[in-house]
Amino acid sequence: MSTPATIRGLTVRDIRARKGGDKIVSVTAYDVLFGRLVDEAGVDLIIVGDSAGNVVAGHDTTVPMTLDQMIYHGAAVRRGAQRALVVVDMPFRTYQQSSAVAIDNCGRVLQETLAPAVKVEGGSPRMAAIIADVVDSGVPVMGHIGFTPQSINVLGGNRVQGRDDRDAQRLIDEAKRLEQAGIFSLVLELMPADLAQRVTEAVRIPTIGIGAGPHCDGQVLVLPDLLGLNDRFTPKFLKQYAQLADTVRDAVTHYGSDVRGGVYPDTDHSF
Repeated sequence: MSTPATIRGLTVRDIRARKGGDKIVSVTAYDVLFGRLVDEAGVDLIIVGDSAGNVVAGHDTTVPMTLDQMIYHGAAVRRGAQRALVVVDMPFRTYQQSSAVAIDNCGRVLQETLAPAVKVEGGSPRMAAIIADVVDSGVPVMGHIGFTPQSINVLGGNRVQGRDDRDAQRLIDEAKRLEQAGIFSLVLELMPADLAQRVTEAVRIPTIGIGAGPHCDGQVLVLPDLLGLNDRFTPKFLKQYAQLADTVRDAVTHYGSDVRGGVYPDTDHSF
């Protein structure tokens, strides 16, 4: 008697091998339900983003998210996803201080969530050195440059990065530096499409764009945004593939009417 085939989850190596090949499809998720649904829909990569601070917790920025909160969300998503590679964001103040702090916290995320990789922001020489030590400790790392949300107070808001020649060259240098440090892929956020193309062509690892044009090796969107659940957020780069905020409001309004009118529960929904 044969046994059912086991679903093989994608690995860091699989994602890295997609450079210049089939586009990588990525979304964020924050819980087991949406982790399972997007996994069943065939996404390649699920980023458990500290954007949960905005879309789940209602903060203005990602800065308030804590390590314990990211571990909670990461473990939940990992329980829902069987095929997609799950990557957990390292929140603010959990990796910037030193290599020792970063190694300890990144290792804890892998151990407690069972996710195979983490994502960190920034590409300065100091950050690249920390990332190199984390990778050397056995933790796969995804990089993130361009607009880095944890640095919003330094950057002065949600601003497109790399518009002038000097800033563009800085981002290209950061990408090369992070590749040398050992990252397996790189998120490019809020930068001109032509610059994202130059960055993508300058490195041998796949780039994942968000607000960075069509030339990256893959794309990521925040799930509540692409579903139209977060209907107050409408940046230029976002395409809504559903308008579920209206669906939710209509469904709950209908439910309220049924309860108030004594229509629900009826005999079909009673024991």
